[in-house]
Amino acid sequence: MGETLHTLAELGSTDISRRALLGSVPFIATALMDPQRRWLLWLLEDDQATHLAAVANSGPAERVYAMIAMFDEMDNRFGGGQVRSSVVHYLTAEVVPMLQRSGAPECQRGRLFTAAAKLAAMAGWSSYDSAEYGLAERYMIQALRLCAEGGDRVLGGQILAGLSHLATSLGRPDEGVALARSGLATAKNAGSPLGLMRLHAMAARGHAALKHSAQAAASLKAADAALDASDGPSEESPWVRYLDHHYLEAEAAHCFRDLGDARRAEHLADDSVRANADRRRRQAISQSVLATAHLQQRRLDEAIDAASTALNLLGTVHSERSVQALRDFRTRLEPHHAEPLVRRFERQARPVLGAA
Repeated sequence: MGETLHTLAELGSTDISRRALLGSVPFIATALMDPQRRWLLWLLEDDQATHLAAVANSGPAERVYAMIAMFDEMDNRFGGGQVRSSVVHYLTAEVVPMLQRSGAPECQRGRLFTAAAKLAAMAGWSSYDSAEYGLAERYMIQALRLCAEGGDRVLGGQILAGLSHLATSLGRPDEGVALARSGLATAKNAGSPLGLMRLHAMAARGHAALKHSAQAAASLKAADAALDASDGPSEESPWVRYLDHHYLEAEAAHCFRDLGDARRAEHLADDSVRANADRRRRQAISQSVLATAHLQQRRLDEAIDAASTALNLLGTVHSERSVQALRDFRTRLEPHHAEPLVRRFERQARPVLGAA
């Protein structure tokens, strides 16, 4: 574990001092094979791993968890690009040295390793949100290693869900499905239906991108069943309490968009937009999915209206994921390029989305 802490400290330090260099590192799907294998071996070897880890209520871990909550709130409101450097600095300058010292109470160390894993995963997500995909992959791999030391299967499953999302979004949905399956194996006995719901949703996203409609439908059905099985956020791990039926609606909208079921995508994306007024990144992404659903139904005016709303939202959130969602819509506009309203939208969008 000392090697993992050293690697993470070096990664964070280099990230902060030479961010442009690290940001150019590409995402490499094959680099995820060994971390998956090691994690699954750990599951087999450690049947006593913690299932639902409680948030610490005293000592240094309490302070770290409080910082995690603050970073989470900022990320949801303003996007990962606004919090990335703060997360990385706090993780590498405060939390990693705390774990490297022998002075931390033994009863706190497991919770501190779990907290460090969560922060490393947040560094990965915020790097992903800043289009630094190689960095995102590196941070999430280290998060998975830290999570094994903390013994939290729910968080481990969520880290694998994040890697699945990353892989599918970067054109490797086959790997996205495999990572979601590893996450399901991780979380199936962890007592967290909401965690399972997200993993089934990630599997559905991968299947939908592969045009495997039957498998995508089965995964969405399993996600819905897991959601119904939850007794509510208060009975769940703190790492998944933000998940709800609105989250599943948004992910299902992506699936139906990719499968060409525009009516269902429209209905779900519209519900997601309405439900996520306080989550600007999610709202912006769902608005772009809604625009595509309108376009798939040959309702060009409504599509442009929805896309223009998404474009306005991008002025309030620093999220490359949101930008990429709108770029995807713009690509689909190409057959309508001669239309005046399309040309007008492209001119308005160019400063945010770049050249087509």
